[in-house]
Amino acid sequence: MEHAELSTEQVLRRDIPWETYVSTKLISGTTLQLLRRYDHRSETHRAQLLHEDGPAYVRMFVHVLRDIFKEETVEYVLALIDEMLTANPKRARLFHDKTLADEDTYEPFLRLLWRGNWFIQEKSCKILALIVSTRPKNQNGGVVNSESNSKKAFTTIEDVLGGLVKWLCEQLKKPSHPARGVPTAINCLATLLKEHVVRSSFVQADGIKLLVPLISPASTQQSIQLLYETCLCVWLLSYYEPAIEYLTTSRTLPSLVDVVKSSTKEKVVRVVVLTFKNLLSKGTLAAQMIDLQLPQVVQSLKAQAWSDEDLLEGLNYLEDGLKDSIKKLSSFDVYKQEVLLGNLDWSPMHKDPIFWRDNIAHFEENDFQVSLHFLFLSCIISYC
Repeated sequence: MEHAELSTEQVLRRDIPWETYVSTKLISGTTLQLLRRYDHRSETHRAQLLHEDGPAYVRMFVHVLRDIFKEETVEYVLALIDEMLTANPKRARLFHDKTLADEDTYEPFLRLLWRGNWFIQEKSCKILALIVSTRPKNQNGGVVNSESNSKKAFTTIEDVLGGLVKWLCEQLKKPSHPARGVPTAINCLATLLKEHVVRSSFVQADGIKLLVPLISPASTQQSIQLLYETCLCVWLLSYYEPAIEYLTTSRTLPSLVDVVKSSTKEKVVRVVVLTFKNLLSKGTLAAQMIDLQLPQVVQSLKAQAWSDEDLLEGLNYLEDGLKDSIKKLSSFDVYKQEVLLGNLDWSPMHKDPIFWRDNIAHFEENDFQVSLHFLFLSCIISYC
């Protein structure tokens, strides 16, 4: 069977010869005792062990992943950890227990992201993202890391987040698994982009352009979930100013409008509407929204029966905000958006000499941005 098709249940049915690792001194007698207590026991029994001495079992898992490289064993231990965290995600906090201050709990998972088969990569990503998201923060907003209390060269949180972002972008470009690579990456991003440093790393890695192709109307349950989590990523990025510049000049906004026009899933509509709400006051995005006929879309959405209060409030906010923007929008703003979006329409405004006379100075703004973009469009048209 291909590793890519392995399930957690299949892996957990394995019998690992732990005693062999003791004879080769890859695990200690103490580790063997802990494994015997935990391995192939009931969920209730394991829960009791973790409640009584959770950090000891985390230390055991980390040691095995650090010292043993046999693929079947690594898969098995990752499946045990995944099972433990799936049953109770709060157990991820055990990895940050003060008794583990001398352990580099991040390193094995970060290393396995790049060196394992798909099962190993997927589990390592999921586990690492959860561990990172539950790490304690100090009063200054920094991170309490075990490395600060040790002379060892520990894996820092910056190493972890940077490595995760790099791996996630690689999955979006060239998935390790044809069906699960992209959904796994997007699911992980939807968790990690809550952090400012991850938003920064993702934008610097030019990651936003990797999201845009995924923003399209969906029909199947699986594709709807992927669309929702992708839109959730865009919503999180809409709180980060450097990301907004890219959102302004890409196909993101038109794609979001297409999605919200066709989607019947409330959670999808909600996250897109809240994204529009965040972006409405940013730069020229209000003008883009008007050009994309978002006011009409908002009216159509308001006529439908939604139960989510945030969605209803967001629609009201957009309705009022777009009305105000329409009043303030000059004819040049409209023209500028048409040029930047490549959506020029030969309207009476373009034939009016007064328009050109009154707005000639605007063409010099932002280092002749509009003029240069118009020339670029003209060149494309001339070659078509």
